[in-house]
Amino acid sequence: MPGLYLAGLVVSLVGMTVLDARFRLFFWRAPWRAAAVMTVGLGFFLVWDVAGVASGIFFIGPQHLLTGVLLAPEVPLEELFFLLLLCYSTMDLVGFVRPLVQRTTERRRS
Repeated sequence: MPGLYLAGLVVSLVGMTVLDARFRLFFWRAPWRAAAVMTVGLGFFLVWDVAGVASGIFFIGPQHLLTGVLLAPEVPLEELFFLLLLCYSTMDLVGFVRPLVQRTTERRRS
């Protein structure tokens, strides 16, 4: 069923956005800084993908779940959404863990 993987990625991105909005973890804490971090992370991983494709390491496998839209040779549209989800979930996790680490550090100092 074409597009199923993209649909799953979009649903996951919506879930990450809801968590972010609810707990003010990343974009809802500092939108401009979050946009810059997301852009740098996405750019890094897209360059990584291009290098992997050029060296023959990355390639598109079975495509029965993909839309068939390619951003570049061997880079499907779903890759962009996957990288967005990867960066977003990582930064939400950092936003969640940082206060916990700070509280633990403050308790040890007391």
